[in-house]
Amino acid sequence: MALPKLDVPTYEIELPLSKKKIKFRPFLVKEQKILLMAMESNESDTVHNVVKDILRNCTLTEGIDFDELPILDVEYYFITLRAKSVGEIVESRYRCNNDVDGKPCNNIMETNIDLQKIHITKNEINPEIQLTDNIVIKMKYPQFGVVKDSLKYDNINDITFNMIANSIEYIYDGEQFYYANETTKEELIEFVEMLNQEQFEKMEDFFNNMPKLKTNVALTCKKCGFVHDFEMEGLQSFFD
Repeated sequence: MALPKLDVPTYEIELPLSKKKIKFRPFLVKEQKILLMAMESNESDTVHNVVKDILRNCTLTEGIDFDELPILDVEYYFITLRAKSVGEIVESRYRCNNDVDGKPCNNIMETNIDLQKIHITKNEINPEIQLTDNIVIKMKYPQFGVVKDSLKYDNINDITFNMIANSIEYIYDGEQFYYANETTKEELIEFVEMLNQEQFEKMEDFFNNMPKLKTNVALTCKKCGFVHDFEMEGLQSFFD
């Protein structure tokens, strides 16, 4: 005799940047187990793959390519999914690194993070960057798939150049548009590497001021009394 089937609730979310509307179901116990194992591994590549697999399994709307979505959209979606699946509260632990008599305190502090209090920063950001009098470059928010592509590099400079090159929409020299999807990544990376310091800082400003998921956690160490103020940013920081 077949076992009874459980009713599964469904929800809908609008992603903050792409404005796509997605219907989804909560993730299952077996999916939560896989997620916990990935988070404990602390390997970014593993976490990236598991997050994408869970989102793909839980998404009821067809035609969603997560690799093409902005990173913020994926993070916002996953945090919402986690809240609907397990609850809004995440238990986290932090180590107190305050110096006490020349040695770190090392006390483990526990706290709860309310996922509903995580907010999106809304800095004014212009995607068009004037590099010279003639050359303008238009950026786009980094896509989730770009993270996977960048993780194959070990050097932080290689990761940075790859992220920037993959986030270029087009380059305009006053006469012609050079679209990134019609240019090789090697050519784009070479273009980025040829920037001077002032021009490169303009590119970095775009990334530093992008909308992000953030929250602040204030903790007082019960062992040494030091008051910590943690600024948490990015998906994995909320589930450490």
